[in-house]
Amino acid sequence: MPFVPHTQNDINLMLKEIEVDDIQQLFDEIPADLICADLKVPDGMNELELARLMSERAPKVQLGKNFIGAGAYEHHIPAAVWEVTGRGEFLTAYTPYQAEASQGSLQVIYEYQSMMSQLMGLDVSNASLYDGATAVAEAILMSMRLKKDCKRVLVPASLHPLYRRVLESILPYQGIEIDPLPLSLATGTLDLAELINSDPKGVASIVIPQPNFFGNLEEVDVITNWARDQKILSIAVVNPTACALLKPPGAWGDEGVDIACGEGQPLGVPLASGGPYFGFMCCKSAHIRQMPGRVVGCTEDAKGNKGYTLTLQTREQHIRRAKATSNICTNQGLLVTAATIYMSLLGADGLRRVAMAAHQNAKNLLTKVLAIKGVTARFNGPFFHEFVLQLPVSAEEVVKKMAAEGYQAGLDLTPYYSELGNCLLVCATETKTEEDLVNYAHALEKAIK
Repeated sequence: MPFVPHTQNDINLMLKEIEVDDIQQLFDEIPADLICADLKVPDGMNELELARLMSERAPKVQLGKNFIGAGAYEHHIPAAVWEVTGRGEFLTAYTPYQAEASQGSLQVIYEYQSMMSQLMGLDVSNASLYDGATAVAEAILMSMRLKKDCKRVLVPASLHPLYRRVLESILPYQGIEIDPLPLSLATGTLDLAELINSDPKGVASIVIPQPNFFGNLEEVDVITNWARDQKILSIAVVNPTACALLKPPGAWGDEGVDIACGEGQPLGVPLASGGPYFGFMCCKSAHIRQMPGRVVGCTEDAKGNKGYTLTLQTREQHIRRAKATSNICTNQGLLVTAATIYMSLLGADGLRRVAMAAHQNAKNLLTKVLAIKGVTARFNGPFFHEFVLQLPVSAEEVVKKMAAEGYQAGLDLTPYYSELGNCLLVCATETKTEEDLVNYAHALEKAIK
């Protein structure tokens, strides 16, 4: 088994068991003149620093410095996360239908739901969905079930373009009309004037990304209150790491959003050629009966022992079938396990420190690259850990040149937004050092010349 260091409480219990007052008494046979009080050992590295050092000393597996975000983010994942997740009890576990044989898996899901509900500031969470894009689609379908006479949804252009493609693949076949909301090219956020002038008739819900695809922060309080006033359900699509720093969706506006969903990959899931990832969904308790997926509950048996069980599970392989709220046929249980361990290891303060470090690195990087002649910020306004650069040359060519220098420079936005030619979406997380930021700026300046 891997080495697990003793806590002070562990040490105290062992000393008490062997009736020794101090651990140094175990070494009292060593002559005092041989004991070195100060070994002058340099300060140790933290796990992230050590991992970087070992990676740099293994040139054959260099992947390049990653500054791409766009919905999939490079975060430091403590080694304990996947060490525990990879244990056979979790790795080989299947759907926990049989509660008496699945208490461990059920408890993990219950703890996950509890933490996600707290992070989102909402009442309940499901056990997960396929990924962020399908979670948004499921949230919209849920809103249609809650407002049965409505068949329209408002979707801003600032939502991830691949998420919008998924919506276009799913919703029209359910008779749902997708009404796009235009982007303000000045702010890189939803055009509020267009929203206020839009027709709310027949609209079941509005999607509110935060941060949006460009990393910018939307006016979520204004949008949420507008939706409530129009009797429209609000659907937040959020980055869970950002929620550790920003106002949670349950606190948006005067009464909070109805549903929050998004991609859970930042919570302990590594980048792996596009997946697998997991979607999350939380909502107000009033809407729980229409939430897809499953909900694990905590109860007591006849003897008063705590137990866990599938409380709500209206899924296609169960008796309701055609009446089920969703045809999602599985959840991403292994990834949820990793996310649960990740969140429990970091805690609320740790998650906030990760979010703050990522935000600060992004701000520092933006300052450095804006010193390059011809480079400007495409949008002005608050952002989390991504921003858009307007380049004086082709973004596609810059990406190619920087790749040759060992940098994944960012995402060229031209294929997704024709009005944003020569624009590059750049991300920085807590994994970047000051040296990384300086070297990126130098490489970008070289690529532009």
